[in-house]
Amino acid sequence: MTGPRAQRVILLQSEAPEKPAHGAPCNGCGVCCAHAPCPLGMVASRRTHGACAALVWQAGAQVYRCGLIVQPERWLPRPLRPAAPWLARLARRYIAAGQGCDAHLDTEKA
Repeated sequence: MTGPRAQRVILLQSEAPEKPAHGAPCNGCGVCCAHAPCPLGMVASRRTHGACAALVWQAGAQVYRCGLIVQPERWLPRPLRPAAPWLARLARRYIAAGQGCDAHLDTEKA
């Protein structure tokens, strides 16, 4: 990909909600995390680009959630699992949970 108009396909569940406008409350669309991991997601995913491995689809609610928040113990080695609540708080801070959509991405469904 080169240039400012480069396009990339992000695969998400068809039932996922549409990406909200920038600044609007998060609705669990998953676009931001499917595009690139946050700093903690980079550690969990062991990658700096592409979809975050910790992005979790919750079929019952038909939304995406951060696995570092909803399943923090899954991303820690067994001896560190008691720190799971701390990891969830840290992840909320990294993704600015409750602060509104910060993904500057144009989206369209196929």
